[in-house]
Amino acid sequence: MHDDELAVDAALLRRLVADQFPAWAELPVTRVESDATVNAIFRIGDGLAARLPLREHAVADVEAGLRAEAAALEEFAAVSPFPAPRPVAIGAPGAGYPLPWSVQTWLSGTVATPDGTAEATALADDLAELIGALRSAPTRGRTFSGSGRGGVLAAQDAWMATCFAESTGLLDVPALRDRWRALRELPRRGPDVMAHGDLHPANLLVDDDRLVGVLDAGGYGAADPALDLIVPWTLFDAPVRDRMRRALGSDDLEWARGAAWAFAQAMGLVWYYIESNPGMSALGRRVLERVMGDPLVRSL
Repeated sequence: MHDDELAVDAALLRRLVADQFPAWAELPVTRVESDATVNAIFRIGDGLAARLPLREHAVADVEAGLRAEAAALEEFAAVSPFPAPRPVAIGAPGAGYPLPWSVQTWLSGTVATPDGTAEATALADDLAELIGALRSAPTRGRTFSGSGRGGVLAAQDAWMATCFAESTGLLDVPALRDRWRALRELPRRGPDVMAHGDLHPANLLVDDDRLVGVLDAGGYGAADPALDLIVPWTLFDAPVRDRMRRALGSDDLEWARGAAWAFAQAMGLVWYYIESNPGMSALGRRVLERVMGDPLVRSL
């Protein structure tokens, strides 16, 4: 998926585990097939999941990131009304792998898919409950960290310019560029709240259209209240999105800002993953279709 992607497999992880965590050396190791783009994920035995970063960075930066992620996971799990993994250990470089890596508790469930959840009203209710609980959690004075999505929409302009250039021939770029001009101007009201930060289908586990697990909460922190409103655009058709909106009590501005964050994320998915991760690319297209076809967004 990435030009600088590291080669990892189950045999490599078995060596890492045997060297660093011998108590788990006899447990079976299997790679988890997923659309994950940041980490390769492996199951260790029945109760553990290993996450190996896929792109090489400075070791000290990766280790600091993993320790911050572990703290965020613990805080998220304490406030989430739905199960979430908890950190277990941080591994060191070794066995031919150049980076630190992490081990978390394993959660069972099926990864949510847009095709399977478009009309899942119970899942929409669960996600509204989750977002409401996160918004109610104390920020302890924290504000948005200043990197990535979650602060000022217009701060995405440089990234969006790249996406528009790369999407020529793939998408109706003039129409998308015009829509972004309107979305980026949506004003911000209200202080930061606590947010998962990446409520993407790949990070949601479901069973019979109910939410049974929330993954990848290492970015849990203070952000725009509309940031987690990306999720209804990735999962639901219009009637279920409207149901989730009513449950959250979102006004037009907040809901449209959620669409704006979804738009910004989706623009990158389409071109970046068109060959390396077709499922992720297709998700981006679907989100853009939903946003562009929404009456509220079209009225901006």
